[in-house]
Amino acid sequence: MQPHRIAVIAFDQISPFHLSVPCLVFGEEGSREQEYCVEVCAAEPGLLRTTAGFALQVDCGLEALEQAQTVIMPSWRHADEPPPAALIDALVAAHARGATLVGLCLGAYVLAATGLLDGRCATTHWASVEHFKTRFPSVEVNADVLYLDDHGLLTSAGTAAALDCCLYLLRKHWGAEIANRVARRLVMSPHRQGGQAQFIEQPVPANRRDTRLGELLDWTRATLHLPHTLDSLANKAMMSRRTFTRHFRLFTGTTVSGWLLTERLALSQRLLETTDHPIAAIASLAGFGSQVSLRQHFSKALGVSPKHYRQAFRGQA
Repeated sequence: MQPHRIAVIAFDQISPFHLSVPCLVFGEEGSREQEYCVEVCAAEPGLLRTTAGFALQVDCGLEALEQAQTVIMPSWRHADEPPPAALIDALVAAHARGATLVGLCLGAYVLAATGLLDGRCATTHWASVEHFKTRFPSVEVNADVLYLDDHGLLTSAGTAAALDCCLYLLRKHWGAEIANRVARRLVMSPHRQGGQAQFIEQPVPANRRDTRLGELLDWTRATLHLPHTLDSLANKAMMSRRTFTRHFRLFTGTTVSGWLLTERLALSQRLLETTDHPIAAIASLAGFGSQVSLRQHFSKALGVSPKHYRQAFRGQA
């Protein structure tokens, strides 16, 4: 089997952290699990300065995109600076050839500059959302998520969300078990709950209620087969409905119903990928109640039925 080729685009004044994220997830860690060929290429010739004060020598140019199945723009140096025409042309050509394009953090600006995001959903760092909307009014911006995948055009929120997005891609390529192993080696969660909205406001100081909510969420994840509701969880947390709703939103960045649906879908995905349970049994274990309900929610969220999702992962295996 040929390795999955990934081109990571470096540029002058790049952040070493942003460049390192895809190289770490798919190169150093991901290549232990599956066949990846990661190639860092340059959008411009010569030594590339970094924001950390040292320079990079990158030997490969944008021709690397011609063979890549995934192309990652790990950020961009300034939201107001248009990308060079050669870079735009190379990205458009790669997409036309069927490559997945990924814009991490301000890399979303580069993808949007190609016009490929027009009429599609995208995200970027929360601090740049309003500016992004002004620059690219034809793009539907969702500021509440850590990453988005709109038919092979991926964008992520800022900094650490790039790790979430890359782990999602790893999971999409090879399944949950491999992504989870890589996440454990990186000492991070395979799937963070909530969205970047939880980071926008000033964080609430940790208190006993935060600890109580954390323990409640752990218990709820372990008992998703039960018919949890806002009222039942508020009662278990020993809070009023109003107080619980407010603290839950601050703690997770989402609503109780939204969080429960995300958790149940994630559990369904894991069970479809890693077990031979009938789909009706998975619907019960994940708390959907019926196979019809699971299929409706699964298809709406992921664009594919549980049956075809399982077939896709079994086919890759």
